Amino acid sequence: MTVPFQFPWDTDPAPIVTPAPPDASNPAPKRRGRRPIAPTFPSTNAAPAWLWHHLTISGPAADVAAFADAARGPGVIPWHLDYAQIEEDIFHRAVAGRGGPTGLSIEGCHILARQFRQRIESRDEKAVALIGQGRACPFDLHVLLPIPAEILQRGPTDPQSLDWLARHWGTRDPLRKIVARPNPSAGRRLPGGHAVISYGFFSSGETPRAVVTQFVARWPRLRFLLTPLPAG
Repeated sequence: MTVPFQFPWDTDPAPIVTPAPPDASNPAPKRRGRRPIAPTFPSTNAAPAWLWHHLTISGPAADVAAFADAARGPGVIPWHLDYAQIEEDIFHRAVAGRGGPTGLSIEGCHILARQFRQRIESRDEKAVALIGQGRACPFDLHVLLPIPAEILQRGPTDPQSLDWLARHWGTRDPLRKIVARPNPSAGRRLPGGHAVISYGFFSSGETPRAVVTQFVARWPRLRFLLTPLPAG
């Protein structure tokens, strides 16, 4: 499953605003020397519910291409879900809201819960079928730094799952609206034979510094610039 499920009456938390561009008058400081290359994390004073990020990666063209290839995946996290428990939870919430505008009967609440469970199961079957094959997501954290099977088995809301995500990815929620940014710039003139790529994505209130720091150890010839921008 890609993200924790939502109930039909919940509001989609994903932002729809256009992210503000970075402040060109306050560029990241230039680096001196050659190695080691640590990731750069420009700070932001704001802490909104959602943050738009740019992750810009530059270095030798072959290394950049290798990273871009390694980062592609289906954008699916195969969490284990207890569908029977999901159906029961939806039923109880529907019953609790029966006095509202929906006016569902007890049987209607059962039908709603059953239909929603079937919808989740069907969606997840299609998503799981993409694992190892789909490459629609340009920056797939589960491909770059997979969640261990024993953590996946616990589900997306288990405290141990959330702790693992916080420690290894730096964010407890999946990234949203991930795109490969067109015509990226490294913010400086690149040497011959070097290239640059950049991704944009939303994260929920946290900046995934932890996972980017781990990228540095795996791709020591690359420079990583992670820029959080307030969504608004």
